Amino acid sequence: MTLSSDTSVPAASSLDFRSIDFRGRHLSLAELRAAVPRAKHQTMADAESKVLDIIADVRNRGFAALTDLARKFDGVDQSHPRVPAEALAEALAGIDPEVRAALEESIKRARQFAERQRPANVEVPLADGAAVSQNWIPVGRVGLYVPGGLAPLASSVIMNVVPAVAAGVESIALASPPQKEWGGLPHPTILAAAALLGIDEVYAIGGAQAIVSFAYGVPGSQDGLRIEPVDVVTGPGNIFVATAKRLVKGVVGIDSEAGTTEIAILADSTAKPALVAADLISQAEHDPKAASVLVTDSGDLADAVVDELRRQAAATRHSARVFEALSGPQSGVVLVDDLEQGIAVCNAYAAEHLEIMTADAAAVAARIRNAGAIFVGDYSPVSLGDYCAGSNHVLPTSGTAAFSSGLNVTTFLRAVQVINYDRAALEEVSGHIVSLAGAEDLPGHGEAVRIRFA
Repeated sequence: MTLSSDTSVPAASSLDFRSIDFRGRHLSLAELRAAVPRAKHQTMADAESKVLDIIADVRNRGFAALTDLARKFDGVDQSHPRVPAEALAEALAGIDPEVRAALEESIKRARQFAERQRPANVEVPLADGAAVSQNWIPVGRVGLYVPGGLAPLASSVIMNVVPAVAAGVESIALASPPQKEWGGLPHPTILAAAALLGIDEVYAIGGAQAIVSFAYGVPGSQDGLRIEPVDVVTGPGNIFVATAKRLVKGVVGIDSEAGTTEIAILADSTAKPALVAADLISQAEHDPKAASVLVTDSGDLADAVVDELRRQAAATRHSARVFEALSGPQSGVVLVDDLEQGIAVCNAYAAEHLEIMTADAAAVAARIRNAGAIFVGDYSPVSLGDYCAGSNHVLPTSGTAAFSSGLNVTTFLRAVQVINYDRAALEEVSGHIVSLAGAEDLPGHGEAVRIRFA
């Protein structure tokens, strides 16, 4: 994928990869959560008022608001955000053959994993004539968001579309920010990936306004085009996208609050400093606000990694962006007494991506409870998961991995329970129903059963 180059290369000495020392301290879960590196310059609360304004504007003015927001945030003039079919076809026809081959391999592996994720329907016979079932049914329509700011994440098209298709969703719409350099359309690699997957409903809409458009729908414009509301919105994005998803949750389902990327690496003295540094940098290049955190019980490793960070970050293409991310309050090294404390720190941090670079890494990984995705050993870097592992890279951030999951097939499914009792089976439990209804002072519940046997 093509990324824009940074304009200046910082001096290696300007890297301020801060250190937090937990050694000799016995911290509670709450204390750990408060002490691990987190971004302090902007929170969901800071973004909320701006997103609420966008929600109100799009709901009140529809496509006129989207046009104004595209001009304000993306610097483009658009008459309508729907991407023409010919633009999708042209993007696919013009894609670099090597990039197409890479996309096709990623699609193949993602499909193999996604198709095995769908849970089985179950039916439980509880007595003669009494059965309860649980059936997994796909939602009717989904809206998928693909970022396109500092990096045109064509891989996120795959990560969003493949599990939705595997779930059986019939109506799929996709949005990605309009790009001034591409005539107000999303990046052509993103369009090519959508075309490759057979997605023809694509919109050039970015940020929170894309989430709002999917959640509430946009009434028809003068040319009759409209955006129908969806049942589920998924996809990663910046803090405004994540905030918008939080605010529309309940109107629609969401996957998780997949905001600015983060990586944590749990490493001991056996880890290779050059690999640790390279992987921290791989996520820092996404965004100046990206988080890169090293958790280790080895002071020598920490020092060696910082040296490698200075060397590698100065040489990388997006060095200014990387230096800013690594020097921010959201990044740093956490020093711990031992692996036990390191695991506790990782579970408190609940990283989007967690790499395990320790002796017996698989055994250590098995003890992690909170992470969006866990990458085991030297040959499972986050970059693998970003593209070709077969796993999904749309993952919860900002500690939400403690209670939410990465994007998967079940994101697009609902478990519907089916109750099927015949007369005799209902009569067998009718007395219990009447008794419980009386205990709860809901006599109508009991009467609804009693009347069937009057």
